[in-house]
Amino acid sequence: MKNLKKTLGVGLLALAGFIAVIAADHIDAPAVQGDTSDITDFYAFQGENTSNLVFVANTQGLLSPTATGEATFSENVLIEFNIDNTGDNVEDLVIQAIPRDGKMYFFGPVAPSQTGLNSNIAISAPTTGVVDITPYGSSAIVSTNAGMNFFAGPRDDPFFMDFAQYTQIIGGMASGFNDPGSDTFAGTNVLSVVVEVPKSMIGGSGTINTWVETKTK
Repeated sequence: MKNLKKTLGVGLLALAGFIAVIAADHIDAPAVQGDTSDITDFYAFQGENTSNLVFVANTQGLLSPTATGEATFSENVLIEFNIDNTGDNVEDLVIQAIPRDGKMYFFGPVAPSQTGLNSNIAISAPTTGVVDITPYGSSAIVSTNAGMNFFAGPRDDPFFMDFAQYTQIIGGMASGFNDPGSDTFAGTNVLSVVVEVPKSMIGGSGTINTWVETKTK
């Protein structure tokens, strides 16, 4: 069994048009900050191939370049992309990613055996993809299977946020952000899991709900 460790966010994704979903959670989750299950960002968007959707989970934020080479995905942490294609805010499909021996294994999209905070790894479903985890400083290693693309490894944190100025605004000492601002996350890295999926495998029409979770033993 896997118990919920951290839920990042929920988004709406329009299947017909190009709408990107971005949910971010940096610095403000002390219970898991610095833990391998800590999610920093969730991105969902239409792929360059407009027949596909791309789901991205970034974890382990604020990695310095010197720390990134030693950072690893935990074999005790399952990353689960949840997809609701019926509009009832309950996952109808999941895509799960779990590392083993330097590779990331993917299952799904498949109907979960149970919904909510607990999950089983979808071992009853065939592995839909496996990719070598890209080492830090190397070109991205991407694998393809059944029309899906897979990646796992370190990336530069793409999220921009002037956290110091945000603190000033919240404290009533500033009225807004500066232009240009100062990127708190410049020069830091994350560990990313990316899966690109044909829309035909997601089902539904119009809008889906999607969110990502990390679940640990």
